[in-house]
Amino acid sequence: MNSHSTTLRRRDEILKVIRDGAVHSQEELQHRLQRRGIDVAQPTLSRDLKDLGLAKSAAGYVVPGAEALAADGELKARREERLERALREWVLGVATAGNLVVLKTPPAAAHPVARALDEAALEGVVGTIAGDDTIFLAAATGAISQRLARRLSSGLLPNRSRRGHG
Repeated sequence: MNSHSTTLRRRDEILKVIRDGAVHSQEELQHRLQRRGIDVAQPTLSRDLKDLGLAKSAAGYVVPGAEALAADGELKARREERLERALREWVLGVATAGNLVVLKTPPAAAHPVARALDEAALEGVVGTIAGDDTIFLAAATGAISQRLARRLSSGLLPNRSRRGHG
């Protein structure tokens, strides 16, 4: 077996182990893999976890897309917290234009804010486009864009504004 197929097999087993039950540490995962006939060094295991995009929550490691499996919703809460922090720190203003919500940021700040928006998976958002200092958030309807604009501007500093245009 070549190293690429060994890596794929090992990573497949990692996902199976994590799906089979809570794994709270790399050491625990390493032992479970050994019982399945896979010996892996800690640095390699750490790299595998990172490359697989596995997140560690209070419930243990979580497979990507399995946020609903986290017993206490910690991942969703963390994403909401990141979004609130990004809005407070970087968003200068929020405006609506039809079914779009337009967020203004300082230069080079649009991408991290857009990422936080995408990760928060806000209901009614169809897509997000980020430039250098502007984010266009497409909502399913104009009514949803108004609701999103109110929600996104609610945590802004007092000297920052929300303007509606339609």
